[in-house]
This record gives sequence, C-alpha cells and structure tokens, in this order.
Amino acid sequence: MMRKLIQAITDRVSTKKGMCITLAAWLVLTVALALFAPSVRDYQVSKIDSLPEDAKSVIAQAKVDKYFKDSKGIPAILVFQSDKGEIAYSDIAKILEQTENEKIEGVQQVVDLSALPTQAAAGFFSEDKTTALIPLTFDSSLETKEMQKSINIISDFVKDTSNLKLYVTGPAGISTDTVELFSRADLVLIFSTVGIILVLLIVIYRSPLLAFIPLLGAIFVYEVVTQVLGIMGKGGLVMSSQTVSIMSILLFAAVIDYSLFVFSRYREELKNHESKYEAMQAAMKETGMPVFFSGGTVLVAMLVLFFAESGDYRNFAPTFATTMVIIMAASITLIPALFTLFGRKSFWPRIPKVGKETIHKQTFWSKVGRFVTKKPGISVAIASIILVLAASNLFNLKYEFDTMKSFPDDMPSRQGYEILEDKFEKGTLAPTTVLFEAKQALTAEQVEKLRNALADQEQVSTVRVNNITEDQKVINYSLTFDGNPYATDTMDAMEKIINTKEEVLDESNVSGELYFAGETASKVDDRSVNNRDILLIVVLETILIFVMLIILTKSFKMPIYMMGTILISFLAALGLGTFLSNLFFDIGSISDRVPLYAFVFLVALGIDYNIMLISRFQEERGNHSVKEAVEIAVANTGGVISSAGIILAATFAVLMTQPVELLFVFGFIVAVGILLDTFLIRGILLPGLIVFLEKDKLD
Repeated sequence: MMRKLIQAITDRVSTKKGMCITLAAWLVLTVALALFAPSVRDYQVSKIDSLPEDAKSVIAQAKVDKYFKDSKGIPAILVFQSDKGEIAYSDIAKILEQTENEKIEGVQQVVDLSALPTQAAAGFFSEDKTTALIPLTFDSSLETKEMQKSINIISDFVKDTSNLKLYVTGPAGISTDTVELFSRADLVLIFSTVGIILVLLIVIYRSPLLAFIPLLGAIFVYEVVTQVLGIMGKGGLVMSSQTVSIMSILLFAAVIDYSLFVFSRYREELKNHESKYEAMQAAMKETGMPVFFSGGTVLVAMLVLFFAESGDYRNFAPTFATTMVIIMAASITLIPALFTLFGRKSFWPRIPKVGKETIHKQTFWSKVGRFVTKKPGISVAIASIILVLAASNLFNLKYEFDTMKSFPDDMPSRQGYEILEDKFEKGTLAPTTVLFEAKQALTAEQVEKLRNALADQEQVSTVRVNNITEDQKVINYSLTFDGNPYATDTMDAMEKIINTKEEVLDESNVSGELYFAGETASKVDDRSVNNRDILLIVVLETILIFVMLIILTKSFKMPIYMMGTILISFLAALGLGTFLSNLFFDIGSISDRVPLYAFVFLVALGIDYNIMLISRFQEERGNHSVKEAVEIAVANTGGVISSAGIILAATFAVLMTQPVELLFVFGFIVAVGILLDTFLIRGILLPGLIVFLEKDKLD
C-alpha cells in the first residue's frame, strides 16, 4: 500500500507537468513562510527544565518557594576581583548601594553589606581579600535579553567607578552568556555546514551542478523548517539553542544523504532511458520506498524521545519529528523534481549516455564486493575484531556533570565560576538547600540537633540555618559539601543522605519530612532520570526500527543482521570516539547526555545505509545467487554510500565549531560512528554476514 502510494507520487512528480507544479509549490510555500511566518530563532532559549515535575529536587524547590517567597527568582553571583591587593568592604558596599538605588530592572535582592556585622560580611570575601562573592537575585519573569541589559548596567557602573573586575556567574550569568554564544555560533554553524558540503560534493563528484542541486534542495527545506518551527514556537513550543543547532545539522545531513541516493540511481537509469522523465520514474520506483523508509526510521527515533522523562531529550522530539516529516516529503517530491529539471546536465561534465556500462568492475567497491563474497569468514572476523577493540574502551568511560566545564574558557560566567572555585571552598559554589517540614513546632534545641545530624553526614562541610517560618514548623538549612558540588563523589554523598534521611530524623528525635533542593540534589535526580531514559529509549527505538525493517524487507532474518550490526557499530563508535577525544583533544570525560544523543542519531542515520544495501540486494536476488547479488549490491551502492557517509560525517563534525563541549564531543563521536558504518559495517561486515549465513534455495 505504502509502496504504491509513494510510486504514484514519484511517477506524477517525474512528469514534465508534475515537475513544474512541484517546484512551483515548494517555491510559493518557501516564500510565503519567509514573508509571513516567524523564525525559530525568535523562540529558542538557552536552557529548558530537564527534570520532570515529580523529581524529588523539583518538589523540594517548590516547597522552598512556597514557604520562603524571598527565595524565588533567578540567582546570580557577582564575583569582584582586584589585581591591586585587597578589596575594601567600603568599595563593594558602595557598588551594592548604587545598584540598589538605581532600581535596575529585574533586580530583586541585593545584599546590604554595610548593615552586616563584620564577621558576617567577612564571609563574602576570600581569605586573601582579593575576591568578593556577592549573591544577587533577578525577577524570574525577566527575559534573558532583559537580564543581559541589567547585568550590563551593573558591569558598566563597576567599570566606571572602581578598578575591580566583575564576573557575573550563577544561573543568570550562565543563561545570558549562553544566548550570546549561540547567537554568534548559529551563523558559523550554517556557513560551515554549507561550505563543507559544497566542497566535498565538488571534490567527490567533480560536477558543479551535482554540488549545487542537493544544496539548493536543502536550503528550500531549511527555510520551510525554520519558519514552521517558528510558528510552533509562537504557539508555545519551547526549543533550546542546543536543539536548534543539532536540528540544522540533521536537516542538511539528511537532505544531502537522500539526494545522493536519488541521483545515484537516476544516473544509472539515464543509461537505460532516453527520456529524463522516464529515467527518474524508474529510479524512484526502486529508490523512493527505501529513501522514504530511511526518513521514517529517523522520524520514529525522534518520536520515541517523547517517552523520555528528561526535558533535554523530550525537547528534541517535536522539533526533530517536524523536521523529518518535511524532509521525507521533500525526498519524494522536491529532490526528484530538481534533478528531473536539470536532467542529464546535472552530471556535467560526465554526462551519462544510453547504453553506457552501469557497473565498472575495476572500481574500489567492486573489488571489495568480490573479496567479501569470496572470503566472507575472514571479512566478518576482521571487522568484528576491529569493532570489539573499539568498543572495549567503554570500560574507561567517565562522565562529567559540571556543565560549566562544557563552556569556553573565556566565557565570563565560567571565568567567575573558576575564580570562586579557586578562592573559596568548592562547596560554596552551589550550596544545597535542606528544608525540614515538621508536624509540630520545633524548639531551638531540636533545630540545632537536626543541624548537627546533617553536619555529621559524609563529605558535609557546614550546615547553617537560613530561615524559619513564623509557626516554627519549617526550617530552611544551607548545606555545603567539602568538594565540588558537581563531582561524582559529592553526588554519591548527596544520594546517600537522601536515601537515609529517615535515619537522620530518627537520630534527631524529630518527626516530619526532609527535602533537598539545589544543584547537587538536581544532579542526583538528573543522573537517575538519564539512566532510566537511556534504557527505555534504547529498547523502544531498537524494537520499533526492527519492526519497520521487517515491514520493509518482508523478512525476519535481514532486520536481525541490520540492527545487530548497527548496535555493535554504536558501541564501537562510542568507545573509539571517547578514546580519540581524549587522545587528540584532551577530553577525559563526557556529558552523560552524549551516549543517548549518539545512539539516537547513529542508529537512525546509520540504518539508512543498511537499508540502501539490503534493498539493492533484495532487488538483485530475484535474478542472481546470494554471492552475485551481494557483489552487485556492494558495487552499485558502495560509491554513493561512501560519498554520503563522508559528507554526513563531515556535516556532524561541523558541530565541533560550537562553543559547548557537549556538542563538540557529540559531533565528533557521531562522525566517527558514521565512518565506521559507511566503510566497515555496510562495506564489509553486513555483506559478509549475508554471504556467510544466507544460502541459495535448491531448485
């Protein structure tokens, strides 16, 4: 049913009239959206809430906000540093007083340093008195750009009235810096992507039009997607800058990939048909379904992310799913129409002519195909050993939970953060808020006893009382750990305290409920949610794509070969990618988001190449033996898949231009994985397994 529908569409698109209508429709749609629809750039944000509402730390923060309304808002940390000796209390007090008097938009709370006792005020200064740490709170309703203006006002005042350097860190500083970073990085990303694709297409195919046509199609699709997402953003969809960056790469990568599959088969059919329209109809008859299905596997992979609990993963789902739907539509309408428009001229100066040989027996992939069919056991063994060795590095995998370490060294909020890390106790970077909700009013003795019990826990440095409600039933403690609040050891200690909180209460002889909020508690929840999401998404995506492959191939064994090799390839890519990241870029640990990001994209995009190979194998299997069909399939698809793989890997490698280490490592690992898929999996392992395990039926 689906095959007939796609064939009917591509048959119509490949006629002269259908081609003109298709191109006109895409042109009108693109221009209309460009003129009247908002852009996705107007609605992207620097960060989204990653934890679900029922996460323990989220519930705890809601409790804190409920009982202590002054705690609401977006916290910032003003880091003052002097290059000329000690900072005088009076200098900081003057700056803070001026900040208060200026009534700067959105500034809710400023510490009145002059009103504090000397001992209390000293806590805001480093031991050598060269650095001061001043907390400040912005109104939570403030937009990031408005917050940036307010921070700039404070920075300008400090610059004009003192010799101190000011760095603004904390959530407010990080948020404003991130928006500014990505506003510059977006242009670098797009121009780098287009540039590298253009260069590679020209180098590989040595034809200006073969480089121009796929990019033209990608630009049309990009404009439509960004405006459609802009409409969705206006309707309430929140998209992070990170999501939009990866979406851009996915779009160009997929459109170019599918264009290569289409024009590769089109070139073959132009050697069998005089009419360019008939040639495209014949090409899309065999290519339309695999290309559309390839897009479908990516779409399914993105839709599965709706089942994730983490907001980071779930944010991908609507954005990427929308992108893939538009790409899939373009792959069977816009792309064939563009190539049909240019016809044989698309391949100038190597114009295909009717009757010309379609398979060159001396090409690299023809030789690979012959070797694999003659020695399948050796081929499978060599590929398997390489993949297992690459995957073995997973035992050395280390995760980094400190998101600040992912940003550029010269980002002001990171500089301020690292100054604090150097000049103050590491735990003061992000204290944990502990809220105790008692059933009865507490005495001063009980409050102190609970404080001592919390202070006695492993790796806890200090615990102090922040606030108490008027009815004496709710206490707000500030707990500081010895180590960095984002370190794995600190997170483990936090998790242990959370899991043994009943014992802490029993030791204190109080009855009620303990809640833990703050960065460390959030990271503990985030780690737990991430582990759950990885397991769920990997299982769901594997099952759904496996079922889709059964429908496409009408076989049970072929999908096992296809999914098995792709899963092995993913493990090898993650192991080899992290090893090379450490070797070449000195990145010893990665964000815990990277494995799932890499899995989703490597499986969804890598399976495309297996689909193209198996589809051609099954097509040739009707007239040839298993060995002959594999050899023909490898020879015919090898060139286009290797070209597509190189371009796809280079496209994802463009993410290495981004100012966030998470995207850098993700782009690098996906690039490594795609090259493994292209040359080792699709070229050697999968065809070797088919020859080794599939047998010709006896007449």
